[in-house]
Amino acid sequence: MNVKIFEKAEQLNQYAATFITQQIKIKPNLKMGMATGRTPIGLYEELVRQHIAGALSFSQVSMYNLDEYIGLPRQHDQSFYSFMKRHLINHIDVKRHNLHIPNGSVANMNEEADRYDKLLLQAEQLDLQILGIGTNGHIGFNEPDQKLIGGTHVVELTNETKWANSKDFEKAEDVPSYAITMGLRDIMRSKKILFIALGKEKAEIIQEAFEGNISTWCPGSLLQLHPDIMVLLDKEAASLLTYNKSPC
Repeated sequence: MNVKIFEKAEQLNQYAATFITQQIKIKPNLKMGMATGRTPIGLYEELVRQHIAGALSFSQVSMYNLDEYIGLPRQHDQSFYSFMKRHLINHIDVKRHNLHIPNGSVANMNEEADRYDKLLLQAEQLDLQILGIGTNGHIGFNEPDQKLIGGTHVVELTNETKWANSKDFEKAEDVPSYAITMGLRDIMRSKKILFIALGKEKAEIIQEAFEGNISTWCPGSLLQLHPDIMVLLDKEAASLLTYNKSPC
């Protein structure tokens, strides 16, 4: 596990974007797993800047999103489909047929989970997975539980997750109760993982995930087992770690 700590989020985002740019230059048809939420917004803004400056092309890149809310039409402002368009897709040269985002508004969500699962199996292995973590340890929308599901599946969101995500909605009760998410199988078999966490509110779960016991009750702790993961933290998110305290 390669842990890097940054004084400011801007420095972290620039480092992460440069790392992704290098990976795409090495393999132009990179298969990327994409995350949503507040954490990767700065990274996506930096990728857009590098693309506009002519340093980066996504013309051969394939993108596979981790998850999506169930019950929100794709045009809804808080759907992850809209999020990706707003923060990244509309500003780069990625081909539409290379974009893969679960559809949370179809009639049969189990069939949609099966469809997306088969799509990931056809992809065989993602080259790079971008990840964040929830304050309860979830990655993607794989919530803490006695057992975790390997494949794409429908999940009921915990109250903690709904509360954390309510900041993005007008009213707390507007947060969907269910989501569709990539399972731990496809996350963990990615060749590389780029993990990002920002802010003091993530400090406790970062310590638990990366210095605590490995447990399904903290899905993020399973990342300790991944053979090639880069962990990028700002100094607030890293404040409770007991190792690697020197900032970049």
